[in-house]
Amino acid sequence: MLNDFIQQFGPSTVGGLVVGSIYALVALGYTMVYGVLRLINFAHSEIFMIGTFATLFVLSLVAPGPLSGLALVGMLVLLFVAAMAISGGAAVLLELLAYRPLRKRNAPRLAALISAIGASVFLQEFFALIVIPDVFHRPGRIDAPVPRLVDRDTVFTVFGAEVKTDQLVIFIAAIVMMVALDQLVIRTRIGRGIRATAQDPEAAVLMGVNIDTIVRLTFLLGGAMAGVAAVLYALEFENISFRIGFVLGIKAFTAAVLGGIGNIRGALVGGIALGLVENWGAIFFGSQWKDVIAFVILVVVLLFRPTGILGESLQQARA
Repeated sequence: MLNDFIQQFGPSTVGGLVVGSIYALVALGYTMVYGVLRLINFAHSEIFMIGTFATLFVLSLVAPGPLSGLALVGMLVLLFVAAMAISGGAAVLLELLAYRPLRKRNAPRLAALISAIGASVFLQEFFALIVIPDVFHRPGRIDAPVPRLVDRDTVFTVFGAEVKTDQLVIFIAAIVMMVALDQLVIRTRIGRGIRATAQDPEAAVLMGVNIDTIVRLTFLLGGAMAGVAAVLYALEFENISFRIGFVLGIKAFTAAVLGGIGNIRGALVGGIALGLVENWGAIFFGSQWKDVIAFVILVVVLLFRPTGILGESLQQARA
């Protein structure tokens, strides 16, 4: 068993970093919404799912085949823009229809949670019954293959593990987007509005902050990050489904809790940590136990350290 772990440690670490980066991007949506509204947006997993289908739709129109160099960069930019716009727009629409009416009526948080679960189920079934058969012409299918965009050539080897082109692209893109979001929240006027609303909404209103605008921007940014994650997921796994967001969404929520719910940097730490532990655990217990490992981590964190690894919320971030 120890020999197996030593032999598989390098490849498992690389795989953990890649999938952990995707978890972290999706976790940003959970952590930002919770930081501002104290709401766990369980429908965020379907915002990610919508981004994967936006990616497939663009690829089905362009059908480029494996690319490299500037052509690959241009295609990735196109996919990121399309998925971020669709997922971000869907997140804003979700807030407008499912959450804002409840917030305006000062409804209890349980009502918003029930609304989130209902929106999640509705979006899954809407794509299964209407979008997939009518737009993608796949009646009766629950999954869809994604055309390969990047040739999986070995770029370099580290600790006996081959790092391939797609893995390098995913990790670099995820880190760049997370750093960009972190700096936006810390250094810009929009970020100050988000942090002020998270800290004290009533005081923020007195200081001239438009709460509705800040909430919309929070959902937009979280949805856009889910769109980036959707592109990277499609790039790596090359298969999507209307159910794709369910398990991945729970894992992303686990990553947010693990890093510190409401903490943007915590989402990064939690996502990477979850991806690594999940892959390392699979060496000992088998890949079929990956989901179990993730959910056990969620329970353990909630029991013994509910504030997460970093434990600092969005409202405490300093400019």
